[in-house]
Amino acid sequence: QLQLVESGGGSVQAGGSLTLSCASSGYTYSTYCMGWFRQAPGKERDWVAAIDSDGVTSYVDSVKGRFTISQDSAKNTLYLQMNSLKPEDTAMYYCAVDINFPYGGSWCGNYYAMDYWGKGTLVTVSS
Repeated sequence: QLQLVESGGGSVQAGGSLTLSCASSGYTYSTYCMGWFRQAPGKERDWVAAIDSDGVTSYVDSVKGRFTISQDSAKNTLYLQMNSLKPEDTAMYYCAVDINFPYGGSWCGNYYAMDYWGKGTLVTVSS
């Protein structure tokens, strides 16, 4: 019953910045995990960052120090601030939510545990 809509994608030069947003609606959960994933042409969809209902964050090694995940509970919105962008960051970016965390027996950010997905927003980084 949950709906997710991403926005904020675009084309930037290497070294530039972008901030992605993910607006949610449909239901309110007290415990959950939300995450960002990305999929480059010809590759699998990979995990990028995650945040749980306690505010605990985690990141894939390749974006640590450059990306920051956050949430605004009042607006029911998830964000991904991306700095020092590289051409290898080019991908379709998706947000998702695991409404069973931590009761599903998985870690926050597990692709297979996500219950709802947005349609994605495209990020292109040129040299």
